[in-house]
Amino acid sequence: MTLTELKYIVAVAREKHFGHAAEACHVSQPTLSVAIKKLEEELEVKLFERNASEVAVTPLGEEIVRQAQTVLEQAASIREIAKRGKDPLSGPLKLGVIYTIGPYLLPDLVRQVIERTPQMPLMLQENFTVKLLEQLRLGEIDAAILAEPFPDTNLALAPLYDEPFFAAVPVSHPLAQQSHVTAEGLKQETMLLLGNGHCFRDHVLEVCPEFARFSNEAEGIRKSFEGSSLETIKHMVAAGMGITLVPRLSVPRSALCADGSQTQGQDFGDSAYVRYLPFEGEAPTRRVVLAWRRSFTRYEAIAALRNAIYGCELPGVHRLS
Repeated sequence: MTLTELKYIVAVAREKHFGHAAEACHVSQPTLSVAIKKLEEELEVKLFERNASEVAVTPLGEEIVRQAQTVLEQAASIREIAKRGKDPLSGPLKLGVIYTIGPYLLPDLVRQVIERTPQMPLMLQENFTVKLLEQLRLGEIDAAILAEPFPDTNLALAPLYDEPFFAAVPVSHPLAQQSHVTAEGLKQETMLLLGNGHCFRDHVLEVCPEFARFSNEAEGIRKSFEGSSLETIKHMVAAGMGITLVPRLSVPRSALCADGSQTQGQDFGDSAYVRYLPFEGEAPTRRVVLAWRRSFTRYEAIAALRNAIYGCELPGVHRLS
């Protein structure tokens, strides 16, 4: 067997489709199929059940695929060890970021990395938490910036910062005249939520659990709407469709005074449509962490990335060492 054949079976197990796996491996489908058939004949086992709509991994195939992934990671580690001996910071670092962090952290982070370690460019990818965890496990990315909680996958973790939430409300809304909001005071509002798959949706529902069971008939609870991104939801807030919660780093600089208090709503250019209100008392927060595989050998690259993140301005968050 060869490393190439192992790479092919891992790709098919991930994609559940021979054509998609071939595209991911940059080979033709016949080339991939012949290689997998050769491996099955060599091992005298059936790795995949094939039907018209989907490819399923056999029980024995699942165990073999897991071992194949381990072998591929170990082979990659050999290259990393050799590269590390020359310059551990030389070469790209593949970094995944969840959707509700990327747009607000990456502009400053990329500048920091360019200034500090120009020989280590970031290969960036935004995705859902569950997808980034899978990519970490498969070695498709080197590290990920995530928000807790998420399933324990035996990853190495470094806490970065605790980020408070703000309420975003239309300037015409009665809440816009207040200096603070409370979770209790949001119960009767129309809450705009991110769609399923976004961990920030779950964070909002922890603050306002009433919206986890909303329905048209529920007394005192109005039906909520869903958006595909925080920026889309902000536009829905500006249009007067409801309110939402946002992480602190997503609040525009122009919307807050130097002391953190809100100004007249300023968002979407020079227009004044949205106000951002802090919570009264102890604000709900999310913990943002850096995660990477324990077997990842470029320790200095992870340390450089952490230092670059700590070098970002990160207004309004509580930094963690």
